[in-house]
Amino acid sequence: MIAPARMAAIDALRLIDDEGVDLGAAVARGRERLADERDHALLLELVSGTLRMRAALDYQLGQRVKRPLPRLDAAVLRVLRLSAFQLLYLSRLPASAVINDAVELTRRSGKSSASGLCNAVLRALSRDRDQLTWPPRDSRLEYLSVVHSHPVWLVQRWLERYGDAETERWLQFNNVPAAMCLAVNRRMTDRDALATELAAAGITTQPTARASSGLLVTDGRPLRMAAFAEGRFVVQDEASQLIGELAAGYRGTVTLDLCASPGGKTLALSATAARVVACDVRSARIRLLQRTLSRCRVDNARIVHVAADGALPFRPETFDTVLIDAPCSGLGTVRRDPDIRWKRAPQDLHQFAQAQLALVHRAADLVARGGTLIYATCSSEPEENQDVVAAFRGDRLDFAEERVHQTLPFRDDLEAFFGAVLRRAV
Repeated sequence: MIAPARMAAIDALRLIDDEGVDLGAAVARGRERLADERDHALLLELVSGTLRMRAALDYQLGQRVKRPLPRLDAAVLRVLRLSAFQLLYLSRLPASAVINDAVELTRRSGKSSASGLCNAVLRALSRDRDQLTWPPRDSRLEYLSVVHSHPVWLVQRWLERYGDAETERWLQFNNVPAAMCLAVNRRMTDRDALATELAAAGITTQPTARASSGLLVTDGRPLRMAAFAEGRFVVQDEASQLIGELAAGYRGTVTLDLCASPGGKTLALSATAARVVACDVRSARIRLLQRTLSRCRVDNARIVHVAADGALPFRPETFDTVLIDAPCSGLGTVRRDPDIRWKRAPQDLHQFAQAQLALVHRAADLVARGGTLIYATCSSEPEENQDVVAAFRGDRLDFAEERVHQTLPFRDDLEAFFGAVLRRAV
């Protein structure tokens, strides 16, 4: 019988590969079928790890499969990748169980004819796993992209901007699973009080290094606690919290959070602004935003469902502060979302940048004279960050750049987020 977590993992990987489902949604579907909570954690580890280390896995599989990997049936390749990840990176799992389940998963996928190939390849990999060979270090681009499992084009960009040492630290950072990070609802409690409350329930945390209201979870499951159900915190990465703090620092009577879901930044803004208008485009995102703000008892925010294009439904010069956390490539969050590294291509950056610039132009006239427009992304790439700001300022001379904020993994040990504060002339 196939281990339940492995069966759920191969189905989640199929959803990601074939149907474009994102990692979180695919894992959530798989968990619905798992009764044992230990399998919940293993499922996430299997799926995220297989995606994270795909290039390294493919390199080792390619040395043991006689035909090019792209010529294998997709279902067979998924089984090989999942099983290779367990053999190479999860040594606590018995190799025999991994290989036996791989054979059964191949048959279950309707590819019985390939079960012998899977058995032979994985047995060879298991025998060799203490003496694996990799590309030589002097072939730096191939070495870094294979060993640290990132697309060649992205590694090349980072090498050109930051050099070998910083790039390798960034790649290593992206391959270490991130701890859960909580953002305290400052309308209801403070960081010390929340940490004490969680500790009383056996959940250990430590304060975030830079975000003023963040807690990193080092042990325990805080989402089961009354503190979560009653809205005393949300789950939000530390780098994202810093963007919320950046925006909240520019206090005004009325603030617009234009791309607000899931609501962490709206929560931060609501602690300092008299009123917040929180917007999003998709209905599902609006529902998520509504749930977050309701759970956190935010009573000074109004939710508005806006169209993806055209004029925004607000009068000019209405808002003291406008925050645009723009839809982007997400390449700054590869650690938490390992599937992103394989979904993006170089040409995507130009398309995202065009849409981002259009969005900033749509919102600019809503900023009051003397007010601030804050443009942010969770992208690492300048086309979506500095270049968008420069293009906007070239078109709108009434906005001046007042401050730029950027986190970089190799320097800050945080995901790559960008924020620019633009002040409108009086």
